[in-house]
Amino acid sequence: MTEHSKPGQAVLQELAQLRAELARHDYLYHTLDAPIIPDAQYDQLFLRLEQIEQEYPQLISPDSPTQRVGSAPLAGFEQVRHELPMMSLAKVFNGSDLVDFEERIKKRLDSEAAIYYSCEPKIDGVAVSLLYEDGLLVRAATRGDGVSGEDITHNVRTIKDVPLRLRDAAAEDSKGSAIPRRLEVRGEIYMSRSGFDQINLSAAEAGTKTFVNPRNAAAGTLRQLDPKIAAARPLHMFCYSVGIFEVAQGAQTPISLSATFELLAQWGLRLNPERQVVKGAQECLQYSERLLAKRPELDYEIDGAVIKVDRLQLQAELGFNARTPRWAMAYKFPAEEVSTVVRDVEFQVGRTGTITPVARLEPVFVGGVTVSNATLHNMAEIARLGVRIGDTVIVRRAGDVIPKIVKVVTPEDAQVELREVHMPETCPACGSEVEPAGDILFRCSGGLVCPAQRKEAIRHFCARGALDIEGLGDKLVEQFVDAGIVKDVSDVFHLGYADIEGLERMAEKSANNLLAAIDKSRSTTLPRFLFGLGIPEVGEATALALASHFGSLEALMGADTAALETVEDVGPIVAAHVAHFFANDENRVVIARLREAGVHWSDEEVAEQSDALSGQIFVLTGSLEIMTRDEAKAKLQALGAKVAGSVSKKTNWVVAGPGAGSKLDKAVELGVSVMDEAQFVSFLKEQQ
Repeated sequence: MTEHSKPGQAVLQELAQLRAELARHDYLYHTLDAPIIPDAQYDQLFLRLEQIEQEYPQLISPDSPTQRVGSAPLAGFEQVRHELPMMSLAKVFNGSDLVDFEERIKKRLDSEAAIYYSCEPKIDGVAVSLLYEDGLLVRAATRGDGVSGEDITHNVRTIKDVPLRLRDAAAEDSKGSAIPRRLEVRGEIYMSRSGFDQINLSAAEAGTKTFVNPRNAAAGTLRQLDPKIAAARPLHMFCYSVGIFEVAQGAQTPISLSATFELLAQWGLRLNPERQVVKGAQECLQYSERLLAKRPELDYEIDGAVIKVDRLQLQAELGFNARTPRWAMAYKFPAEEVSTVVRDVEFQVGRTGTITPVARLEPVFVGGVTVSNATLHNMAEIARLGVRIGDTVIVRRAGDVIPKIVKVVTPEDAQVELREVHMPETCPACGSEVEPAGDILFRCSGGLVCPAQRKEAIRHFCARGALDIEGLGDKLVEQFVDAGIVKDVSDVFHLGYADIEGLERMAEKSANNLLAAIDKSRSTTLPRFLFGLGIPEVGEATALALASHFGSLEALMGADTAALETVEDVGPIVAAHVAHFFANDENRVVIARLREAGVHWSDEEVAEQSDALSGQIFVLTGSLEIMTRDEAKAKLQALGAKVAGSVSKKTNWVVAGPGAGSKLDKAVELGVSVMDEAQFVSFLKEQQ
């Protein structure tokens, strides 16, 4: 296509639309600090505009976004005109683009000599200019439109790692100083990730507005008129280049960017510790890949690597394009944030019955993968974000982190239908009633019959502390459920040899051993049976308390919440969980099938529970040899004691076997009584 080709009407319309859209986003990003699209999406629009202007160069106009860096600064701040423009950087996204970048450099220099590059992280912050005169900081300004910016000296002075006066470590003991008469330092002001998390936590606790990301937090802070606000926030700065450099009399000008960095460090300016000088495009790519792998560990946001020709003479020979230097490039990493649309919100049931809202998104590429779903965690998070079906949202995925929605950015004038999100009244997996589970969570009350909870319910029912079926572990449970052999816990007691022998690693002996263990488990206790049912919030101690109080399963199943709350340590929440569980007809059917399959216990055994150790708290630690810790726990609970998992001032006794560690040390520190296993056995006999 030649420069004389005439564009069609469609091209002209697209060109006008792109320029208007980019101008709007420039204003929102640079002037108001309120972007509504992520950088990656802006880059796509910008690249498309560049493509059109390259194809039809006669359409390039002075006011095109490709001919400038950003938008005009916000009125109200004193304006600063940069003596040397603060330019933007061209971008590459892969190794072949880097090779092309180097080939263009060598062609322009007419040389095949090896080129050295200064590489550093591309900080996602706010570009600024610091002007020092005779070593004293006299002005700080934002980049603005690259030609003029805003005077933010009052805020930058509060940043502790920005020196108010330069120091020359090499010349402190001599009469002279190598500090330039005038020095303009350029860098990026940012907010650390840890600091960002802390100020958002404080804002949430105070009920004030939180920030979306560290970059917006830094930009918003620098635009405050009151410097006390900036002083209270964790801002930092990395220097990445110089503009004006008027050397002191007799001093030499550095010959490379890396040598310049050494001088800046000597004068007390902060540099990024990840910077490195490398040779050739391939080493630039290797540096970028190492930095990308390290990205999640850094305490600041980066969106790529900056690659610059190191020798200043070569930089001068290469010169500049309209808005970018020819000797520098930004190697962009996969975006961690993109915008997309919430098409629907569905509800998933976890293995423990917790119901979680999940946003179904218009698929987008973010963090190196295509994302079509994002967790919304709970209804409180939906309310906090203000998410509705049809909203345009920002989705973030950093490293291997699960994608999440961080902000709603639906334009006020958007012509879209928006629907509120509501928690369903019945479980989407089994139709059972949905019940509250604490302050912000909801849970399916289906328990034993919910297919989403099936594997977890069966695993729990067969585990130690419940029916304790030896040999029936997680992998076997998965195989039985996946094969459709076991649909609920009662099916375990209908297993035959033919159901088992064909499973992985189940030879004849193993199959017979499992059948024998299942048969043995039919004889249990009511507390173990209740614990095995997996009723929310009902652990071993609560199961024992319920069994002891009501004496029989029938009495417990017939109790209402008021009766349940009369049991020691059973409050309204636990009582509601128990009542919901037994009110479910399908749960009752499974329980009936279990009893028909021969699962039994003695009600008299429950009725004879003792209260000899009522109110006393025991902690078991180390390895017991005469009995297992589960057996010891059961004996204590049968005597009315509570068995805790940690030692505190309220602990009455610690039973310590061989190998006891920190719990024994804590007991000694607090003066808690300690007994070994032999003493414990004698103690139990005394209570009978």
